[in-house]
Amino acid sequence: MSRSVTLSPPLGRILLRFPHPEPPKVLRFPVLPVFLPFAGCPRRCIFCDQAAQTGQAQEPLEAIFARLETQLEETADAHPQEIAFYGGTFTALPEPWPRRFIELAGRFLDSGRISRVRCSTRPDAVDAIQLAELKSLGLSLVELGVQSFDDAALSASLRGYNGATARLGCETVLAAGLDLGIQLMPGLPGQTPDMFQADVACAASLRPQLARLYPCLVLEGTPLAELWRAGSFEPWSLDAAVAALAPALLTLWSAGVPLARLGLVEQEGLAVLAGPRHPALGQLVRSRALLDFIRSRLPELPESAQVLSIPRRLQGEALGQKNVLEREYNALGLAVRLWDEPDLALRAAG
Repeated sequence: MSRSVTLSPPLGRILLRFPHPEPPKVLRFPVLPVFLPFAGCPRRCIFCDQAAQTGQAQEPLEAIFARLETQLEETADAHPQEIAFYGGTFTALPEPWPRRFIELAGRFLDSGRISRVRCSTRPDAVDAIQLAELKSLGLSLVELGVQSFDDAALSASLRGYNGATARLGCETVLAAGLDLGIQLMPGLPGQTPDMFQADVACAASLRPQLARLYPCLVLEGTPLAELWRAGSFEPWSLDAAVAALAPALLTLWSAGVPLARLGLVEQEGLAVLAGPRHPALGQLVRSRALLDFIRSRLPELPESAQVLSIPRRLQGEALGQKNVLEREYNALGLAVRLWDEPDLALRAAG
């Protein structure tokens, strides 16, 4: 362990005490995922391979419905769980499938065995009438695969809608009285870090219940892979992605928006050719975001701080893997001390 991180009680007067900037976590229940790869999708996006991303092959909707019904009946006495319809474009499924799926889940909502029902869809595939019906049947949260609010990035990614449509989709979900989730994809073709920060600011202004950030990866078998091989697309490096994601995370936190996921879950068989991937991407970004947040608090102090007190449980997050951020704290004039309090504190020495 580095010399500047000790287990001794922190010394010095507290100049500023503050909680972790992340919003309080909402109580969550286990998730029963229902994968619908490509179902209802009007087109294939340039970056997408849902079958590989979900680890599930395409199936007839009737087969998926029958399996879900069996699962729900067999787990009727289990602890409450959420049903999440992932992949595809749920609200664009051929009728009557959106209604049938939500009606099925709603039967178990009444008994308390299901705590919440959510679905994923596109921002150009929601309308007030359908959302009102699905809400009445038990739907409570809609995650929109916005990816970006920028017209150029959306066009280059073959999303088939523009930024105004993306924002309207979010507003339609909220107007229906449903909780909103927003998914963004930093590093899309034609997207700069500044454009991504604008996307995050727009998402934060909508006050969604959750956000997901999926840095754009080049997946085998996608149109993006062909562009990459032709030298027409260069994904962000890991360092560039972390540098962009850290301030994005702070923007979401400051707006009270929790981050449900950072980075793609890499299923077996997912062939990633290029892009910012790391098994601990979330920790890398959170550590950098926390460092930036603490740096931003230093000008508030009545005098210089020499000690940063952190909860023991946050040691790994605060200093990063193998304490790689320790030197950056030292460069700010801060020695890091662990303590048993829940908050962080900046202290004068002695």
